[in-house]
Amino acid sequence: MLDFLRFRKASSAFRTRSSERDSEVDAQRVASISRAIDAALVSSQSEQAGLRRRLDDVLARVAVTAGNDCDEYLHREQDDTTLQNQLNSEIAAAERRLHELETAIRHFQSLSALLDSLFPEHAPPASD
Repeated sequence: MLDFLRFRKASSAFRTRSSERDSEVDAQRVASISRAIDAALVSSQSEQAGLRRRLDDVLARVAVTAGNDCDEYLHREQDDTTLQNQLNSEIAAAERRLHELETAIRHFQSLSALLDSLFPEHAPPASD
């Protein structure tokens, strides 16, 4: 019985991976996080650009329904007033969302910079 234990100890010595393999695994982990941050950044920027375009469109429609006389609101048709109120609500929601997206984009950019500073050996090469 003791011979079996001695054989087992000798044949199953503790071994670790090579340092090259460790570096490869570490790089894969950092790259995975970097890709997730980049995807969130691109998605947020895309949403922001689309929302800005739609907001510009609705602002143009508000200008048309609002008119340009100083007392326009006194003679405005009820349908135009209803539309004006709906558009004002949409504008407020769009502006709130744009603010949220601007904050998120700054945070994603900060996360990306932080990741690069914490793992400089895995940071993408600087572009000129």
